[in-house]
Amino acid sequence: MHWLIWLSLIVAIAVGASLFALWSFGRFARRASGPNSHALPRTVRPSPFDTVLDPLETAHPGMSGGALLFRGQDAFAARFESIRRATRSIDLQYYIWKDDITGNLLAGELLTAADRGVRIRILLDDVNVLGIDPKWLNLNGHSKVEMRIFNPIVNRHNALRRGIEMALALVRYNRRMHTKSWTVDGRISILGGRNIGDTYFDAARRRRRNSLDADMLLAGPVVGQVETMFDAYWNSDLALPLSALWSERINDLVSFRRRIGALRRHRRGREYLSRALSGDDALPGLDRLVWSDTFRIVTDPPEKAHGEKREDWLLTHIGRLINQAEQRFDMTTPYLVPGKPGMAQLGELRERGVEVRLLTNSLANTDHSLVHGAYRRYRVPLLTGGVELCEYAPTDEGARRGRMLHAKTFVIDRRTGFIGSFNYDLRSAFLNTEIGVVFEAPELVQALWDWQDEAMRPPNAFHLSLHGRWIRWDQSLEGQASSQLPEIWYEPKASPARRALSWVVGHLPIHSYL
Repeated sequence: MHWLIWLSLIVAIAVGASLFALWSFGRFARRASGPNSHALPRTVRPSPFDTVLDPLETAHPGMSGGALLFRGQDAFAARFESIRRATRSIDLQYYIWKDDITGNLLAGELLTAADRGVRIRILLDDVNVLGIDPKWLNLNGHSKVEMRIFNPIVNRHNALRRGIEMALALVRYNRRMHTKSWTVDGRISILGGRNIGDTYFDAARRRRRNSLDADMLLAGPVVGQVETMFDAYWNSDLALPLSALWSERINDLVSFRRRIGALRRHRRGREYLSRALSGDDALPGLDRLVWSDTFRIVTDPPEKAHGEKREDWLLTHIGRLINQAEQRFDMTTPYLVPGKPGMAQLGELRERGVEVRLLTNSLANTDHSLVHGAYRRYRVPLLTGGVELCEYAPTDEGARRGRMLHAKTFVIDRRTGFIGSFNYDLRSAFLNTEIGVVFEAPELVQALWDWQDEAMRPPNAFHLSLHGRWIRWDQSLEGQASSQLPEIWYEPKASPARRALSWVVGHLPIHSYL
Protein backbone atom coordinates (compact mmCIF):
# COMPACT_ATOMS: atom_id res chain seq x y z
CA MET A 1 0.00 0.00 0.00
CA HIS A 2 2.95 2.33 0.52
CA TRP A 3 3.56 2.56 -3.22
CA LEU A 4 -0.08 3.56 -3.74
CA ILE A 5 0.27 6.39 -1.23
CA TRP A 6 3.44 7.60 -2.91
CA LEU A 7 1.83 7.38 -6.36
CA SER A 8 -1.19 9.34 -5.17
CA LEU A 9 1.10 11.96 -3.66
CA ILE A 10 3.11 12.30 -6.89
CA VAL A 11 -0.07 12.64 -8.95
CA ALA A 12 -1.45 15.24 -6.54
CA ILE A 13 1.78 17.26 -6.71
CA ALA A 14 1.83 17.08 -10.53
CA VAL A 15 -1.81 18.18 -10.79
CA GLY A 16 -1.24 20.96 -8.28
CA ALA A 17 1.85 22.18 -10.14
CA SER A 18 -0.02 22.14 -13.44
CA LEU A 19 -2.93 24.11 -11.99
CA PHE A 20 -0.49 26.61 -10.49
CA ALA A 21 1.25 26.96 -13.88
CA LEU A 22 -2.12 27.59 -15.55
CA TRP A 23 -3.07 30.19 -12.93
CA SER A 24 0.35 31.82 -13.18
CA PHE A 25 0.10 32.12 -16.97
CA GLY A 26 -3.39 33.62 -16.75
CA ARG A 27 -2.13 36.19 -14.24
CA PHE A 28 0.84 37.04 -16.48
CA ALA A 29 -1.36 37.24 -19.59
CA ARG A 30 -3.70 39.75 -17.96
CA ARG A 31 -0.74 42.02 -17.13
CA ALA A 32 1.01 41.58 -20.48
CA SER A 33 -1.95 41.85 -22.85
CA GLY A 34 -1.79 44.67 -25.37
CA PRO A 35 -4.50 47.20 -26.24
CA ASN A 36 -7.33 46.12 -28.50
CA SER A 37 -7.15 47.16 -32.13
CA HIS A 38 -9.31 46.50 -35.16
CA ALA A 39 -9.27 46.44 -38.94
CA LEU A 40 -8.83 49.91 -40.44
CA PRO A 41 -11.67 51.44 -42.46
CA ARG A 42 -11.16 51.98 -46.18
CA THR A 43 -11.41 55.74 -45.67
CA VAL A 44 -7.98 55.95 -43.99
CA ARG A 45 -6.22 56.46 -47.33
CA PRO A 46 -6.73 55.28 -50.93
CA SER A 47 -5.30 51.95 -52.05
CA PRO A 48 -4.43 50.60 -55.50
CA PHE A 49 -6.78 47.75 -54.65
CA ASP A 50 -9.64 50.26 -54.47
CA THR A 51 -9.03 51.27 -58.08
CA VAL A 52 -9.09 47.66 -59.28
CA LEU A 53 -11.81 46.19 -57.08
CA ASP A 54 -14.38 48.99 -56.72
CA PRO A 55 -15.63 48.64 -60.33
CA LEU A 56 -15.68 44.84 -60.03
CA GLU A 57 -17.66 44.90 -56.80
CA THR A 58 -20.08 47.41 -58.31
CA ALA A 59 -20.58 45.10 -61.29
CA HIS A 60 -21.19 42.13 -58.95
CA PRO A 61 -23.30 43.52 -56.07
CA GLY A 62 -23.31 41.38 -52.95
CA MET A 63 -20.79 38.96 -54.44
CA SER A 64 -17.22 38.07 -53.57
CA GLY A 65 -14.42 37.04 -55.91
CA GLY A 66 -12.10 34.08 -55.65
CA ALA A 67 -9.11 32.70 -57.55
CA LEU A 68 -7.27 29.43 -56.93
CA LEU A 69 -3.51 29.47 -56.30
CA PHE A 70 -2.01 26.04 -56.86
CA ARG A 71 1.55 26.92 -57.97
CA GLY A 72 3.89 27.69 -55.10
CA GLN A 73 5.57 30.56 -56.92
CA ASP A 74 2.18 32.13 -57.69
CA ALA A 75 1.27 31.86 -54.00
CA PHE A 76 4.49 33.66 -53.08
CA ALA A 77 4.07 36.33 -55.78
CA ALA A 78 0.48 37.05 -54.67
CA ARG A 79 1.69 37.74 -51.14
CA PHE A 80 4.80 39.66 -52.21
CA GLU A 81 2.97 41.87 -54.72
CA SER A 82 0.12 42.52 -52.30
CA ILE A 83 2.63 43.95 -49.81
CA ARG A 84 4.05 46.19 -52.54
CA ARG A 85 0.57 47.58 -53.23
CA ALA A 86 -0.42 48.06 -49.57
CA THR A 87 -1.11 51.59 -48.35
CA ARG A 88 -3.34 51.10 -45.29
CA SER A 89 -2.90 47.84 -43.40
CA ILE A 90 -1.55 44.31 -43.49
CA ASP A 91 -2.88 41.65 -41.10
CA LEU A 92 -1.08 38.29 -41.07
CA GLN A 93 -1.80 35.17 -39.03
CA TYR A 94 0.33 32.02 -39.34
CA TYR A 95 1.27 28.76 -37.67
CA ILE A 96 4.77 28.69 -39.22
CA TRP A 97 6.96 31.47 -40.60
CA LYS A 98 10.33 30.01 -41.57
CA ASP A 99 13.63 31.85 -41.20
CA ASP A 100 14.62 31.00 -44.79
CA ILE A 101 14.80 32.60 -48.25
CA THR A 102 11.11 33.24 -48.90
CA GLY A 103 10.30 33.90 -45.24
CA ASN A 104 12.92 36.63 -45.06
CA LEU A 105 12.09 38.09 -48.47
CA LEU A 106 8.50 38.59 -47.33
CA ALA A 107 9.63 39.96 -43.95
CA GLY A 108 11.89 42.43 -45.73
CA GLU A 109 9.06 43.61 -47.97
CA LEU A 110 6.90 44.09 -44.86
CA LEU A 111 9.58 46.39 -43.46
CA THR A 112 9.50 48.42 -46.68
CA ALA A 113 5.71 48.70 -46.38
CA ALA A 114 6.04 49.84 -42.76
CA ASP A 115 8.46 52.55 -43.93
CA ARG A 116 5.64 53.79 -46.22
CA GLY A 117 3.34 54.12 -43.21
CA VAL A 118 1.37 50.89 -43.59
CA ARG A 119 0.10 49.51 -40.28
CA ILE A 120 1.22 45.89 -39.90
CA ARG A 121 -0.13 43.36 -37.41
CA ILE A 122 1.52 39.91 -37.32
CA LEU A 123 0.10 37.11 -35.16
CA LEU A 124 2.19 33.92 -35.00
CA ASP A 125 1.70 30.69 -33.12
CA ASP A 126 4.47 30.18 -30.58
CA VAL A 127 5.40 26.60 -31.38
CA ASN A 128 7.59 27.68 -34.32
CA VAL A 129 8.71 31.12 -33.10
CA LEU A 130 10.89 29.96 -30.21
CA GLY A 131 14.52 30.32 -31.22
CA ILE A 132 14.11 33.18 -33.71
CA ASP A 133 12.63 35.77 -31.34
CA PRO A 134 15.47 38.30 -31.93
CA LYS A 135 14.67 38.51 -35.65
CA TRP A 136 11.02 39.26 -34.97
CA LEU A 137 11.88 41.64 -32.12
CA ASN A 138 13.94 43.68 -34.58
CA LEU A 139 11.00 43.94 -36.98
CA ASN A 140 8.67 44.60 -34.06
CA GLY A 141 10.85 47.60 -33.21
CA HIS A 142 9.40 49.52 -36.16
CA SER A 143 6.73 51.99 -35.05
CA LYS A 144 4.24 50.67 -37.64
CA VAL A 145 4.72 46.98 -36.82
CA GLU A 146 3.21 45.07 -33.92
CA MET A 147 3.77 41.36 -33.34
CA ARG A 148 1.82 39.13 -31.03
CA ILE A 149 2.42 35.49 -30.13
CA PHE A 150 -0.48 33.09 -29.62
CA ASN A 151 -0.46 30.87 -26.53
CA PRO A 152 3.22 31.55 -25.77
CA ILE A 153 5.74 30.09 -23.40
CA VAL A 154 6.68 32.85 -20.94
CA ASN A 155 10.21 31.69 -20.06
CA ARG A 156 12.06 32.35 -23.31
CA HIS A 157 15.55 33.15 -22.02
CA ASN A 158 16.41 30.05 -19.96
CA ALA A 159 16.17 26.60 -21.58
CA LEU A 160 15.72 24.73 -18.29
CA ARG A 161 12.93 26.99 -17.03
CA ARG A 162 11.33 26.90 -20.47
CA GLY A 163 11.36 23.10 -20.43
CA ILE A 164 9.80 22.98 -16.97
CA GLU A 165 7.08 25.43 -18.02
CA MET A 166 6.29 23.41 -21.14
CA ALA A 167 6.02 20.21 -19.09
CA LEU A 168 3.74 21.78 -16.48
CA ALA A 169 1.64 23.61 -19.08
CA LEU A 170 1.41 20.67 -21.49
CA VAL A 171 -2.40 20.73 -21.66
CA ARG A 172 -2.43 24.43 -22.56
CA TYR A 173 0.62 24.35 -24.81
CA ASN A 174 -0.75 21.36 -26.73
CA ARG A 175 -3.46 23.61 -28.20
CA ARG A 176 -2.06 25.53 -31.17
CA MET A 177 -3.20 28.23 -33.59
CA HIS A 178 -3.05 26.43 -36.94
CA THR A 179 -5.08 29.21 -38.59
CA LYS A 180 -3.50 30.89 -41.63
CA SER A 181 -4.68 34.18 -43.16
CA TRP A 182 -3.20 37.08 -45.15
CA THR A 183 -5.23 40.30 -45.53
CA VAL A 184 -4.11 43.55 -47.17
CA ASP A 185 -5.85 46.96 -47.08
CA GLY A 186 -9.12 45.27 -46.15
CA ARG A 187 -9.59 44.41 -49.84
CA ILE A 188 -7.93 41.03 -50.46
CA SER A 189 -7.28 37.94 -48.35
CA ILE A 190 -5.35 34.74 -49.02
CA LEU A 191 -6.43 31.56 -47.21
CA GLY A 192 -5.36 27.96 -47.58
CA GLY A 193 -2.94 25.31 -46.46
CA ARG A 194 0.33 27.19 -46.89
CA ASN A 195 2.47 28.50 -44.09
CA ILE A 196 5.35 30.87 -44.89
CA GLY A 197 8.58 29.18 -45.98
CA ASP A 198 10.55 27.77 -48.90
CA THR A 199 8.81 24.40 -48.94
CA TYR A 200 5.43 26.08 -49.51
CA PHE A 201 6.60 28.32 -52.36
CA ASP A 202 8.63 25.91 -54.53
CA ALA A 203 11.93 27.29 -53.21
CA ALA A 204 13.19 24.26 -51.26
CA ARG A 205 16.55 22.79 -52.22
CA ARG A 206 18.81 19.85 -51.42
CA ARG A 207 17.18 17.54 -48.85
CA ARG A 208 14.16 19.77 -48.29
CA ARG A 209 11.05 19.10 -50.33
CA ASN A 210 8.44 21.33 -51.89
CA SER A 211 4.80 20.78 -51.03
CA LEU A 212 1.71 20.21 -53.13
CA ASP A 213 -0.64 22.82 -51.72
CA ALA A 214 -3.62 25.06 -52.42
CA ASP A 215 -4.59 28.64 -51.53
CA MET A 216 -7.43 30.92 -52.54
CA LEU A 217 -7.21 34.66 -53.22
CA LEU A 218 -10.39 36.40 -52.05
CA ALA A 219 -11.91 39.83 -52.64
CA GLY A 220 -15.23 41.45 -51.84
CA PRO A 221 -17.47 41.20 -48.74
CA VAL A 222 -15.99 37.85 -47.69
CA VAL A 223 -12.77 39.68 -46.77
CA GLY A 224 -14.73 41.40 -44.01
CA GLN A 225 -15.38 37.96 -42.49
CA VAL A 226 -11.63 37.30 -42.44
CA GLU A 227 -11.00 40.69 -40.79
CA THR A 228 -13.57 39.93 -38.08
CA MET A 229 -11.90 36.59 -37.42
CA PHE A 230 -8.43 38.14 -37.25
CA ASP A 231 -9.56 40.85 -34.82
CA ALA A 232 -11.07 38.20 -32.53
CA TYR A 233 -7.75 36.35 -32.36
CA TRP A 234 -5.66 39.51 -32.11
CA ASN A 235 -7.66 40.80 -29.15
CA SER A 236 -7.97 37.43 -27.39
CA ASP A 237 -6.39 36.78 -24.01
CA LEU A 238 -3.94 34.28 -25.53
CA ALA A 239 -2.41 36.73 -28.05
CA LEU A 240 0.40 38.50 -26.17
CA PRO A 241 2.74 41.21 -27.49
CA LEU A 242 6.16 39.78 -28.34
CA SER A 243 7.82 42.68 -26.53
CA ALA A 244 6.06 41.72 -23.28
CA LEU A 245 7.74 38.30 -23.36
CA TRP A 246 11.24 39.78 -23.27
CA SER A 247 12.65 41.77 -20.35
CA GLU A 248 15.50 43.12 -22.48
CA ARG A 249 14.80 45.45 -25.36
CA ILE A 250 16.01 44.18 -28.73
CA ASN A 251 15.61 46.66 -31.55
CA ASP A 252 18.24 46.59 -34.25
CA LEU A 253 16.50 47.58 -37.46
CA VAL A 254 19.82 48.55 -39.02
CA SER A 255 21.13 44.97 -38.82
CA PHE A 256 17.78 43.63 -39.97
CA ARG A 257 17.80 45.88 -43.05
CA ARG A 258 21.38 44.90 -43.79
CA ARG A 259 20.51 41.21 -43.57
CA ILE A 260 17.50 41.52 -45.90
CA GLY A 261 19.51 43.59 -48.36
CA ALA A 262 22.24 40.96 -48.47
CA LEU A 263 19.63 38.26 -49.06
CA ARG A 264 18.12 40.08 -52.02
CA ARG A 265 21.58 40.52 -53.52
CA HIS A 266 22.50 36.89 -52.90
CA ARG A 267 22.26 34.56 -55.89
CA ARG A 268 19.53 32.40 -54.38
CA GLY A 269 17.39 35.39 -53.48
CA ARG A 270 17.82 37.00 -56.90
CA GLU A 271 17.15 33.78 -58.77
CA TYR A 272 14.01 32.98 -56.82
CA LEU A 273 12.54 36.47 -57.23
CA SER A 274 13.22 36.38 -60.97
CA ARG A 275 11.39 33.03 -61.22
CA ALA A 276 8.44 33.92 -59.01
CA LEU A 277 7.73 37.50 -60.07
CA SER A 278 6.57 38.45 -63.55
CA GLY A 279 8.08 41.44 -65.30
CA ASP A 280 4.83 43.43 -65.21
CA ASP A 281 4.46 43.20 -61.39
CA ALA A 282 1.16 41.32 -61.78
CA LEU A 283 -0.53 39.92 -58.70
CA PRO A 284 -1.47 36.31 -59.56
CA GLY A 285 -5.19 35.67 -59.37
CA LEU A 286 -6.34 39.29 -59.23
CA ASP A 287 -7.09 39.34 -62.97
CA ARG A 288 -9.09 36.08 -62.96
CA LEU A 289 -11.43 36.42 -60.00
CA VAL A 290 -14.62 34.37 -60.24
CA TRP A 291 -17.55 36.18 -58.62
CA SER A 292 -20.22 34.41 -56.59
CA ASP A 293 -22.47 34.97 -53.59
CA THR A 294 -21.59 31.53 -52.17
CA PHE A 295 -18.23 32.29 -50.52
CA ARG A 296 -18.21 32.00 -46.74
CA ILE A 297 -15.51 31.70 -44.11
CA VAL A 298 -15.68 28.87 -41.58
CA THR A 299 -13.35 29.17 -38.63
CA ASP A 300 -12.71 28.15 -35.06
CA PRO A 301 -13.12 30.85 -32.41
CA PRO A 302 -9.96 31.68 -30.42
CA GLU A 303 -11.74 30.27 -27.35
CA LYS A 304 -11.14 26.79 -28.79
CA ALA A 305 -7.61 27.11 -27.41
CA HIS A 306 -9.28 27.03 -23.97
CA GLY A 307 -11.53 24.15 -25.00
CA GLU A 308 -14.54 26.50 -24.94
CA LYS A 309 -17.44 27.39 -27.30
CA ARG A 310 -17.56 23.87 -28.77
CA GLU A 311 -20.78 24.63 -30.62
CA ASP A 312 -18.90 27.21 -32.74
CA TRP A 313 -15.94 25.01 -33.64
CA LEU A 314 -15.12 24.58 -37.32
CA LEU A 315 -15.61 20.82 -36.90
CA THR A 316 -19.34 21.42 -36.41
CA HIS A 317 -19.66 23.43 -39.63
CA ILE A 318 -17.48 21.03 -41.63
CA GLY A 319 -19.38 18.03 -40.30
CA ARG A 320 -22.74 19.42 -41.39
CA LEU A 321 -21.31 20.23 -44.80
CA ILE A 322 -19.83 16.78 -45.39
CA ASN A 323 -23.03 15.09 -44.21
CA GLN A 324 -24.88 16.81 -47.07
CA ALA A 325 -22.97 14.75 -49.65
CA GLU A 326 -25.31 12.73 -51.87
CA GLN A 327 -23.05 11.29 -54.59
CA ARG A 328 -19.31 11.94 -54.03
CA PHE A 329 -16.90 13.16 -51.40
CA ASP A 330 -13.29 13.70 -52.57
CA MET A 331 -10.71 15.00 -50.09
CA THR A 332 -6.98 15.67 -49.82
CA THR A 333 -5.44 15.78 -46.36
CA PRO A 334 -1.73 15.36 -45.55
CA TYR A 335 -2.56 13.81 -42.19
CA LEU A 336 -5.45 11.34 -41.94
CA VAL A 337 -6.38 10.23 -38.42
CA PRO A 338 -10.20 10.17 -38.45
CA GLY A 339 -10.72 8.64 -35.01
CA LYS A 340 -14.13 7.29 -34.04
CA PRO A 341 -16.03 10.47 -35.08
CA GLY A 342 -14.44 10.56 -38.53
CA MET A 343 -14.88 6.83 -39.11
CA ALA A 344 -18.54 7.11 -38.14
CA GLN A 345 -19.03 10.01 -40.54
CA LEU A 346 -17.32 8.30 -43.47
CA GLY A 347 -19.14 5.05 -42.69
CA GLU A 348 -22.48 6.83 -42.76
CA LEU A 349 -21.65 8.32 -46.17
CA ARG A 350 -20.81 4.89 -47.56
CA GLU A 351 -24.02 3.41 -46.13
CA ARG A 352 -25.95 6.00 -48.12
CA GLY A 353 -24.09 5.03 -51.28
CA VAL A 354 -21.84 8.11 -51.40
CA GLU A 355 -18.53 7.45 -53.15
CA VAL A 356 -15.65 8.48 -50.86
CA ARG A 357 -12.13 9.05 -52.17
CA LEU A 358 -9.33 10.18 -49.85
CA LEU A 359 -5.75 11.21 -50.65
CA THR A 360 -3.08 11.41 -47.95
CA ASN A 361 0.70 11.03 -47.84
CA SER A 362 2.45 7.69 -48.16
CA LEU A 363 4.91 6.81 -45.41
CA ALA A 364 7.84 7.58 -47.71
CA ASN A 365 6.39 11.00 -48.48
CA THR A 366 5.17 12.24 -45.11
CA ASP A 367 7.07 14.65 -42.88
CA HIS A 368 5.44 13.14 -39.78
CA SER A 369 6.10 9.42 -39.47
CA LEU A 370 4.44 9.47 -36.05
CA VAL A 371 1.15 10.70 -37.52
CA HIS A 372 1.38 8.09 -40.25
CA GLY A 373 1.72 5.47 -37.52
CA ALA A 374 -1.67 6.52 -36.17
CA TYR A 375 -3.21 6.63 -39.66
CA ARG A 376 -2.07 3.11 -40.61
CA ARG A 377 -4.49 1.60 -38.07
CA TYR A 378 -7.44 3.04 -40.00
CA ARG A 379 -6.47 1.78 -43.46
CA VAL A 380 -8.04 -1.68 -43.24
CA PRO A 381 -11.34 -0.40 -41.73
CA LEU A 382 -11.52 2.34 -44.38
CA LEU A 383 -10.90 -0.09 -47.23
CA THR A 384 -13.32 -2.63 -45.73
CA GLY A 385 -15.96 0.10 -45.63
CA GLY A 386 -15.58 0.79 -49.33
CA VAL A 387 -13.52 3.98 -49.15
CA GLU A 388 -11.18 4.54 -52.11
CA LEU A 389 -7.86 5.23 -50.41
CA CYS A 390 -4.92 6.87 -52.21
CA GLU A 391 -1.44 7.75 -50.93
CA TYR A 392 0.63 10.47 -52.57
CA ALA A 393 3.74 8.85 -53.98
CA PRO A 394 7.38 9.97 -54.06
CA THR A 395 8.74 10.82 -57.49
CA ASP A 396 11.25 8.60 -59.25
CA GLU A 397 13.93 10.88 -57.76
CA GLY A 398 13.00 9.62 -54.31
CA ALA A 399 11.24 10.96 -51.24
CA ARG A 400 13.97 13.50 -50.50
CA ARG A 401 13.45 15.28 -53.82
CA GLY A 402 9.75 14.76 -54.53
CA ARG A 403 6.75 16.74 -53.38
CA MET A 404 4.87 16.20 -50.16
CA LEU A 405 1.10 16.59 -50.03
CA HIS A 406 0.17 19.53 -47.79
CA ALA A 407 -3.17 20.66 -49.26
CA LYS A 408 -6.31 20.48 -47.13
CA THR A 409 -9.19 20.49 -49.63
CA PHE A 410 -12.40 18.68 -50.43
CA VAL A 411 -15.18 18.69 -53.01
CA ILE A 412 -18.73 17.52 -52.32
CA ASP A 413 -20.85 16.24 -55.23
CA ARG A 414 -18.68 18.34 -57.57
CA ARG A 415 -20.87 21.19 -56.35
CA THR A 416 -19.26 22.50 -53.14
CA GLY A 417 -15.57 23.16 -52.54
CA PHE A 418 -13.43 23.77 -49.45
CA ILE A 419 -9.86 25.05 -49.10
CA GLY A 420 -8.32 25.72 -45.71
CA SER A 421 -5.99 24.66 -42.91
CA PHE A 422 -8.13 21.79 -41.58
CA ASN A 423 -6.58 18.31 -41.63
CA TYR A 424 -8.92 15.33 -41.29
CA ASP A 425 -7.38 14.33 -37.98
CA LEU A 426 -8.15 14.54 -34.29
CA ARG A 427 -5.71 17.39 -33.65
CA SER A 428 -7.41 19.71 -36.15
CA ALA A 429 -10.81 18.59 -34.91
CA PHE A 430 -10.33 19.05 -31.17
CA LEU A 431 -7.03 20.82 -30.34
CA ASN A 432 -5.85 23.27 -33.00
CA THR A 433 -7.69 26.31 -34.30
CA GLU A 434 -8.44 26.17 -38.03
CA ILE A 435 -9.96 28.17 -40.89
CA GLY A 436 -11.28 27.57 -44.39
CA VAL A 437 -13.38 29.00 -47.20
CA VAL A 438 -16.45 27.22 -48.58
CA PHE A 439 -17.71 28.05 -52.07
CA GLU A 440 -20.10 26.81 -54.76
CA ALA A 441 -18.91 28.79 -57.79
CA PRO A 442 -19.08 26.06 -60.51
CA GLU A 443 -15.90 27.16 -62.31
CA LEU A 444 -13.82 27.09 -59.13
CA VAL A 445 -15.33 23.85 -57.82
CA GLN A 446 -14.59 22.11 -61.12
CA ALA A 447 -11.01 23.46 -61.17
CA LEU A 448 -10.43 22.21 -57.62
CA TRP A 449 -11.92 18.81 -58.45
CA ASP A 450 -9.72 18.48 -61.55
CA TRP A 451 -6.64 19.37 -59.50
CA GLN A 452 -7.52 16.84 -56.81
CA ASP A 453 -8.32 14.18 -59.40
CA GLU A 454 -4.94 14.64 -61.08
CA ALA A 455 -3.13 14.31 -57.74
CA MET A 456 -5.03 11.10 -56.96
CA ARG A 457 -4.25 9.36 -60.25
CA PRO A 458 -1.25 7.07 -60.82
CA PRO A 459 1.63 7.58 -61.05
CA ASN A 460 1.11 10.55 -58.72
CA ALA A 461 -0.53 8.34 -56.11
CA PHE A 462 -0.71 4.73 -55.00
CA HIS A 463 -4.17 3.16 -54.95
CA LEU A 464 -4.63 0.83 -52.00
CA SER A 465 -6.67 -2.36 -52.13
CA LEU A 466 -7.41 -5.08 -49.59
CA HIS A 467 -6.61 -8.73 -50.29
CA GLY A 468 -7.65 -10.75 -47.28
CA ARG A 469 -5.71 -9.23 -44.40
CA TRP A 470 -3.08 -7.69 -46.67
CA ILE A 471 -2.91 -4.28 -48.32
CA ARG A 472 -1.59 -3.87 -51.83
CA TRP A 473 -0.24 -0.58 -53.23
CA ASP A 474 -0.93 -0.15 -56.96
CA GLN A 475 0.69 2.56 -59.10
CA SER A 476 -0.28 1.26 -62.54
CA LEU A 477 -1.52 3.73 -65.14
CA GLU A 478 -4.98 3.56 -66.66
CA GLY A 479 -5.02 0.86 -69.33
CA GLN A 480 -1.80 -0.66 -67.99
CA ALA A 481 -2.11 -4.15 -66.57
CA SER A 482 -1.15 -4.38 -62.91
CA SER A 483 0.96 -7.40 -63.77
CA GLN A 484 3.34 -5.13 -65.68
CA LEU A 485 4.47 -3.58 -62.40
CA PRO A 486 5.97 -5.33 -59.38
CA GLU A 487 3.45 -6.15 -56.67
CA ILE A 488 3.87 -4.00 -53.54
CA TRP A 489 2.66 -5.47 -50.25
CA TYR A 490 4.46 -3.14 -47.83
CA GLU A 491 4.99 0.62 -47.36
CA PRO A 492 6.51 1.52 -50.76
CA LYS A 493 9.84 3.34 -50.91
CA ALA A 494 9.92 3.80 -47.11
CA SER A 495 13.05 2.91 -45.16
CA PRO A 496 12.99 0.04 -42.64
CA ALA A 497 13.48 2.56 -39.82
CA ARG A 498 10.40 4.53 -40.91
CA ARG A 499 8.33 1.38 -41.17
CA ALA A 500 9.39 0.28 -37.69
CA LEU A 501 8.63 3.68 -36.14
CA SER A 502 5.25 3.83 -37.86
CA TRP A 503 4.37 0.34 -36.63
CA VAL A 504 5.30 1.13 -33.03
CA VAL A 505 3.39 4.43 -32.93
CA GLY A 506 0.37 2.73 -34.44
CA HIS A 507 0.06 0.65 -31.29
CA LEU A 508 0.32 3.56 -28.83
CA PRO A 509 -2.77 5.33 -27.38
CA ILE A 510 -1.70 8.80 -28.52
CA HIS A 511 -3.73 9.29 -31.70
CA SER A 512 -5.62 12.34 -30.44
CA TYR A 513 -2.34 14.23 -29.89
CA LEU A 514 -0.83 13.62 -33.34
